[in-house]
Amino acid sequence: MSTTQALPREFKSSDLSRSSAEVFAAATEHPVTVTRRDGETLVMMTDSEDRARRELLDLAAQLIAIATDTKGTLTERMSEVFPWMFALSPQGRDDCAQAVLQAARASFSTKQPHLAVAELTSWKETATALAAGLRSDPVEWLDDDEPVERP
Repeated sequence: MSTTQALPREFKSSDLSRSSAEVFAAATEHPVTVTRRDGETLVMMTDSEDRARRELLDLAAQLIAIATDTKGTLTERMSEVFPWMFALSPQGRDDCAQAVLQAARASFSTKQPHLAVAELTSWKETATALAAGLRSDPVEWLDDDEPVERP
């Protein structure tokens, strides 16, 4: 939204009937609370926000299982939970394990689920690309003024 004024994060239940467009607009930007006189306060958010929170909780459960296991190294335990990591080099698996844990800590402490989910997805996509045979072969760059022959 391109307004200069921040949208409110809290509304009264009567705002839903009086100015529902404003409530819905705010809920598309960030989760909002709707207070009720006769019941518990509700939270309204987009489906994608809810999905991101659920993905982060799933990741948290997996990381707790990894952290509490005592068999093997951290990288070995993570590779068992995320078998796609075996497509990475041994150093890549170590880097992945550390990066995912750091991103998860940042997500938990800042309440920004996308940080950990994006990091995990990025590593998984890298592993998928490597498994498909895509490698970082050296690239031969052409000069800007050099003509390119037709194949």
